[in-house]
Amino acid sequence: MGVVAASFSCNEDLLNPIPKTTFSEAVVFNTPERIEQVLDGLYANLKTGQMYGGRLLVYNDIRAEEFLNRTTNGVTGLATWQHTVLSSTNEVQDLWSAGYLAINRANVFIKGVNEHPEVLEASVAQNYIAQARVIRGLVYFSLLQLYARPYAENNGASPGLPLRLLPELSDENNDLARSSVAEVYAQILEDLNFGEQNLALENGSAYLNTTRIHRNTAIALKTRVYLAMGDYANVITESNKIVSERAPFTASAGVAHALQSNVDNVFSEPYTTTESIFSMPFTENNLPGTQNGLGSYYNPGPNGIGDYYLNMEEGIFAQPVFDAASDDRAGWIYPTEGGPEYLYKFPRGTQHLDYVPVIRYAEVLLNLSEALVRSGGDQGRALALLNAVRTRSNPAGGYAALASTAAFVDAILMERRLEFIGEGLRNFDLMRTLQPIPGKANVQKVEPSSANYIWPISARELLYNSLMTPNN
Repeated sequence: MGVVAASFSCNEDLLNPIPKTTFSEAVVFNTPERIEQVLDGLYANLKTGQMYGGRLLVYNDIRAEEFLNRTTNGVTGLATWQHTVLSSTNEVQDLWSAGYLAINRANVFIKGVNEHPEVLEASVAQNYIAQARVIRGLVYFSLLQLYARPYAENNGASPGLPLRLLPELSDENNDLARSSVAEVYAQILEDLNFGEQNLALENGSAYLNTTRIHRNTAIALKTRVYLAMGDYANVITESNKIVSERAPFTASAGVAHALQSNVDNVFSEPYTTTESIFSMPFTENNLPGTQNGLGSYYNPGPNGIGDYYLNMEEGIFAQPVFDAASDDRAGWIYPTEGGPEYLYKFPRGTQHLDYVPVIRYAEVLLNLSEALVRSGGDQGRALALLNAVRTRSNPAGGYAALASTAAFVDAILMERRLEFIGEGLRNFDLMRTLQPIPGKANVQKVEPSSANYIWPISARELLYNSLMTPNN
C-alpha cells in the first residue's frame, strides 16, 4: 500500500470539494502491481467512515423513525436525526467531500489505466475500469439520496449533482453547474451497464466475491437504481438475470447468490455468504473508527457508544408485521437492564469489525417482488419472493394472499423496514415513494414539500464552485 499512501496522501487540500491529487502517473501506472494497489485504494475510499464505513448508512436510517437519540452528541449525527442540518454542518460537508474524493480518484484511475494500455492485458484493464466505474456510479447514487430531490417527484427534472467524469488534479475546474437528477441517474446506469459488460463473472473466492465488485454486483445495484426511478419494467429485467423463476430463488449465472437459511449468518464471521453481494470488510488493522462503525452507533457499551436506541413505540419492532415470539430477527433486539433496547445486528467487539452490507440478495428479491406487484406482473411469483425473505426468519409468518395491490406494496415495504433495519435503506424507501419522513420523540415529521426533506448542499462546494446552486 506504500504507493497508494504516497499517491493519495492526506493534506489540507482534501478539504476542498474537488481535492488536488499529487502523484506521478508514470510511476503509479507503470506495473500491474501498482495499478492493482491503486484499485485497492478505490475500495478504501469507498469504505471510509464518512461513506460505507458506517456514517452513510447511519444518516439514512436515523433521519426516519426507527431510532431515538440517547447522547445528544453533535458529532454523531444529532442534527441529521433532528432535521436541523445546515450547509455548514459537519456531516453535510464531510460526506459530500468524501463522496467527491472517491469519485475523483475513480476518475484518476480510469484515465491512468486507459493511458497505459501496455501494462495490463486488455480484458484485465477493462475489468479494473469497470470496477472503478461501478464505484463511481454507486457513490453518485448514494449522494443523490441525500442532496437531491427524489426522481419520482418530477421524473428527475430537479437539480442533481455536478457530474465530474474527468480527473481533477488542481482546483482550476472547480466551477461546474449541477446536472439534473435524471442526467445523474443516466450516468449511474451507464457506469453500471459498463460494469455488467466488463466485470468478471466471479472473483475466485468467497471473500473476493463479497468484497470486490463482479458482474452480479452491477446487476444487483441496477435493480436498486431502477426502483428509485420507478422503472419497474427494468427492475424486473435486471432481477431476472440473477433470480430464478421459482423458489428456491438463486442466481444461475456468475456468483451463485442465494438466501441464507438463517439471516444471522450474513452478519456473522466470515461474512462471505452467497447472500452478501457486496460488503465492506474490516480488520484489526483496518477499522472504520469508533464513531463511524455501525456497532458504535447502535450497540450499548462495552461494544459501542450506543448513540441511538430502538424506537419500540413507533419503529418497526412495534408493528404487527413483527412477532417477537416467532421471528428470529427478535435476536437483533438487545435489552439493557432498566434502560432502552438497542439494535444488536452488528455486535462484533469494541473495534467494530462487522462487515458493512452494501447490497445483499434479500434486497434484490424484494426489489423484484415490489416491481412485479406495482407493474401488475406475476403476483404469485411476487408473493413467493416476499415470503422467501419473510419465512426464513418467521416460518409461520408467510402471507397466503394480500387483499389489494396497496396492501401488497405495504407488506413489502414493512418487510423491508424489518429486514434491512440498520442497513441504510429507510430514507431511500421513504423518498422514492414520496412519503413524509415520520416524526419521533420531539422531532416533527417532514413533508416531501419541505426544504428539510433533503440535505442542503455543502457550504464548501458553494464556496469553491461558483456555478453551484443551493437546495432551496
